[in-house]
Amino acid sequence: MTAEIRWGVVGPGRIAEKVVEDFAVVDGARAVAVASRSLDRARDFAARHGLERSYGSYAEVLADPDVDVLYVATPHPQHAAIARAAIEAGKALLVEKAFTATSAGAVAVVDLARERRVFVMEAMWTRFQPAVVALREVIADGAIGEVRSVQADLGVQREFDPADRLFSHGLGGGALLDLGVYVVSFAQMLLGTPDTVSAVGSRFPTGVDAEASLLLGYADGRSAALMTSLRNALPGQARVYGTQGWIDVLPRFHHPQTIVLHRGDAEPETITRPQLGGGYSHELIEVTECLQAGRTESAVMPLADTLAVQDVLQQAAEQLGVHHAEAAAG
Repeated sequence: MTAEIRWGVVGPGRIAEKVVEDFAVVDGARAVAVASRSLDRARDFAARHGLERSYGSYAEVLADPDVDVLYVATPHPQHAAIARAAIEAGKALLVEKAFTATSAGAVAVVDLARERRVFVMEAMWTRFQPAVVALREVIADGAIGEVRSVQADLGVQREFDPADRLFSHGLGGGALLDLGVYVVSFAQMLLGTPDTVSAVGSRFPTGVDAEASLLLGYADGRSAALMTSLRNALPGQARVYGTQGWIDVLPRFHHPQTIVLHRGDAEPETITRPQLGGGYSHELIEVTECLQAGRTESAVMPLADTLAVQDVLQQAAEQLGVHHAEAAAG
């Protein structure tokens, strides 16, 4: 691996537009290439962001010897096939959440990555936000005792449009894979993998989930109450309850700047930790540093956590009557 980590972007969509801007504040990393199924779209993206090379197929960027790691931001059902092909090509990966469309797809990617010893990480930027890092440190220091429960919500109001990716079953639409992944990952980060998953919600006419409320249960009585929606806006806040206090993660919790610690009779303590750049820089820094150190997994966003989250999302979706599938390679 070179001292400078060279990145390729796969899928120049809305999220990639934001992520690539943060390379400006990441030392030792540079975006050099972009691939899309549309060469014109790739060329336009490359021109606007100063990338050296643009490709009209994913296979071309996989074959580029001057790309060390790929950031995959295509629709969810395409992630698994692209990731497997990239691992076969020896490319490290940062894969947008949700990691895949199904649990089986995630297992296949993770198994191959571990077999080939290729670095792969889910792009769950929340875990790398400085305020969330502070949250974990405060909890580890015992400030609120034992964590017993988590509440979190994330929702937006979107006008139903069957042509939009968010509402397309074939493109992995629905609230759970796009927004629910945040609340589930946040709870799993603090409580671990649940023993039971219960979900209620509704679906859009295209069959994807419009909204969902999840109750994650643990054998020792701990729990998480989570909400997500594309039907209506939600505050985007989270609260972590412990035996000796609680912590509020101020909206929007998936990229917060401020947490507020409440314990005993003490005055609430406000802790503010701003992001670097647009906030995507922190996950880019993690991948870059892991690659420079020769690691194959992130300790902050390990693959076991990704698999656990993907399984919860699938259980919830199936309880709502939604059955996702991975797209074929191509």
